[in-house]
Amino acid sequence: MPELHVGERHWSVSTGSNLLDALNQAGVAVPYSCRAGSCHACLVRCQGDVEDKQPDALSPAQRQDGWRLACQCQVTADLRVEAYDPTRDGLSAEVVGADWLNTTVLRLRLQPERGLRYRAGQHLVLWAGQVARPYSLASLPQEDPFLEFHLECRQPGAFSDAARQLRVGDRLRLGELRGGALQYDPAWQTQPLWLLASGTGMGPLWGVLREALRQNHQGAIRVIHLAHDASGHYLAEPLAALAAQHANLTVELWTAAEQAQALAQLRLVSRQTLALLCGHPANVEAFSKRLFLAGLPRNQLLADVFLPRG
Repeated sequence: MPELHVGERHWSVSTGSNLLDALNQAGVAVPYSCRAGSCHACLVRCQGDVEDKQPDALSPAQRQDGWRLACQCQVTADLRVEAYDPTRDGLSAEVVGADWLNTTVLRLRLQPERGLRYRAGQHLVLWAGQVARPYSLASLPQEDPFLEFHLECRQPGAFSDAARQLRVGDRLRLGELRGGALQYDPAWQTQPLWLLASGTGMGPLWGVLREALRQNHQGAIRVIHLAHDASGHYLAEPLAALAAQHANLTVELWTAAEQAQALAQLRLVSRQTLALLCGHPANVEAFSKRLFLAGLPRNQLLADVFLPRG
């Protein structure tokens, strides 16, 4: 049986054991969120060979440095593991804003101790103590002097529970910055651009929208935000303000009760349309199916899903 080594500890595990489970069951606290290789919260550094089910989930440089996603690895031989330490490997950031956009969405603004190069729509892993969770950036690097995140705190959870207690002046640690599927391409300048979001999926699209407007996008821009009810449209006012300033921007606010009828009436004006989708997997799937039925080519749809905690 292969042995795992963590610091001075070592123990035997069954061949083929999931690395994340083997570590957590032995009391080595490795955080995780999706268990699908998407969130990157379970980063560990490995010395030895493991069977990696998603070798392309990390960059070649990260893999060369020994980093792996524990949830995607099976133990096949003796392995030395070093857990990601946010106090050592993360970047410190100060809370400069923590306010509620409605009863469940917390707008968190952070000032990192040094500049962070990012694009609108990317993801960043946030650490509160030893609790980690990936969130999409809602800020725009060219305009905002802070990093902004829109946190859905409707349901209890280790990170959302901690986030509710955050106050200006508190400090968090920033983990890995990830690519994300959603970003604005200047080559899209003249094409119709649709941004469809559910819940806090509006966060990264808020950044992408402002980037498109900053680059003077010439095509029509259509924003659709789906929420459980009217109170869930937490960016209704700033979206309306942008629409009043830009003649090519239209905003539609849908509720769950209106979703089926609104989707059925969705029509493409041009087959050159580009669609960016973000939110809960079920809503992203519903948007996608309708757009494909309406004739949108698959290579003109980019989607990012917010996976529920696994």
